Amino acid sequence: MAEGLMKLLYGQRAYVQSAGVKNDMEIDGFSIAVCQEIGVELSRHRSRSFEEMQQWGDDLGQFDLIVALSPASQRMALELTRYHHLEVEYWPILDPTGLGETRDGKLAAYRQAREQIRTRMIDRFGPPTEDLPAKD
Repeated sequence: MAEGLMKLLYGQRAYVQSAGVKNDMEIDGFSIAVCQEIGVELSRHRSRSFEEMQQWGDDLGQFDLIVALSPASQRMALELTRYHHLEVEYWPILDPTGLGETRDGKLAAYRQAREQIRTRMIDRFGPPTEDLPAKD
């Protein structure tokens, strides 16, 4: 979700790559749905692990910043700073995966997480450089 939002807000201003702690992180249907609402297509997106990025030849030392959205990813990112000079920021974003009992309730939780990420990005990187679709 974060990679898609970054591209929506800032276009090609920065190279962005989603990474997680585990391999083969499929994007769930609720993330896909709430991102489609704002014009971000995630249905074919897949997050790679830090390990997988290194195996595929990404030089993690060429990244300037890792934004961790969970304590586990923050720990992994801080471990990488032992080998690469990277800035790490932790953004405590709502984890919507276990919230909501109905479909509407789940979508509301995912929208809340999406908006938290969007707000954090704008606070950190400034006003969007791309034209945004209207908010829900």
